[in-house]
Amino acid sequence: MERNGNGKVVCVTGGSGYIASWIVKLLLHRGYTVKTTLRDPSNPKKVEHLLKLDGAEERLQLFKADLLEEGSFDSAIRDCHGVFHVASPVLLDVQDPQKELIDPAVKGTINVLKSCAKTPSVKRVVLTSSMATNLYSGKNRTTPEDVVDETLFSLPDICRESQMWYCLSKTLAEDAA
Repeated sequence: MERNGNGKVVCVTGGSGYIASWIVKLLLHRGYTVKTTLRDPSNPKKVEHLLKLDGAEERLQLFKADLLEEGSFDSAIRDCHGVFHVASPVLLDVQDPQKELIDPAVKGTINVLKSCAKTPSVKRVVLTSSMATNLYSGKNRTTPEDVVDETLFSLPDICRESQMWYCLSKTLAEDAA
């Protein structure tokens, strides 16, 4: 694989998660300097796999950030060329969907985008979506070539009635973005 990071700095939110950690690995492999955010960067169970990645010692920086705290992503995003927003809770069994899933997903996305908007060096933001955002749209794609876009967002009322809280959180976060 070609190394083409050219010294550029990028941020990956939620770096200890499954998808985010693979993005971190790929970016390090390609020569990027990676700043990643975690709720608790001092937790060895959450960062051990990241610190073992090739290039991590030289080009990986860990930052503490909270999806619900406006401004907590500012330092991680400062001086970055791009941001991969991956952080979002993935919970299937919840007691309080608003508090545990919806607020962190929606407010977190808005908080990350606000930090990006304050940072002139940011040229691109990648928002990681989920197929959950179009599972309950009431519409079907008719061919594999059909474009999947916001016209196929899951309908919030259907998600609420079905108690599909994760689908609702991702749909609302993407819509907010």
